[in-house]
Amino acid sequence: MSFGFTPGKVLCVGLNYREHVDETGRELPAYPVWFTKFPSALIGHEEDILLPPESRQVDYEAELAVVIGEPGRRISRADALGHVLGYTVANDVTMRDYQYKTHQWLQGKAWDRSTPLGPELVTGVDPHTLDISLRLNGETMQASNTSMLIFDIPTLISLASEFTRLEPGDVILTGTPGGVGFRRDPQVFLADGDVVEVEVEGVGILRNTVRKETP
Repeated sequence: MSFGFTPGKVLCVGLNYREHVDETGRELPAYPVWFTKFPSALIGHEEDILLPPESRQVDYEAELAVVIGEPGRRISRADALGHVLGYTVANDVTMRDYQYKTHQWLQGKAWDRSTPLGPELVTGVDPHTLDISLRLNGETMQASNTSMLIFDIPTLISLASEFTRLEPGDVILTGTPGGVGFRRDPQVFLADGDVVEVEVEGVGILRNTVRKETP
């Protein structure tokens, strides 16, 4: 992955589309559900998503990603979009059997070389009006619009900057819509050879092949 920057922080939001909250059976959050990934989790467009031998429940999550351009701490909601460098597409690949080992999600979300980002950085779009979808081997599994975000992007930037200084290159993953594999009946998990495409209108199509990791 190369956008000309190395993210220092990857901040992620869970449960940020109502249909995803509904399918999990949880209550609507009053405050964003934050978790983190490490920069080592990120890969680029057309790079392989690695299936670790330890997990049997590797899931997909289509997301719009925000990249910070201007640093700031305690950024007001009104000023927040002025701190954005651009937008890209993400797939918050999650090892569900590890995620739910505890009530904290880190161990299911931060695996090395598991989180695609790309294919490019885009400016000049309204981030709150974009269709977002995910296709697995050509079949649509997720489809929504960023207008359905529970916490919009200025709110996320403002709230994140309350507890940490946002720096250029930092990435915020804004949440996934309903349709994740873990909540389907029957459940759907990624397998060796699968092709996953995440599309965000006006931002791009992020495509990756799934491959077994050789330890």
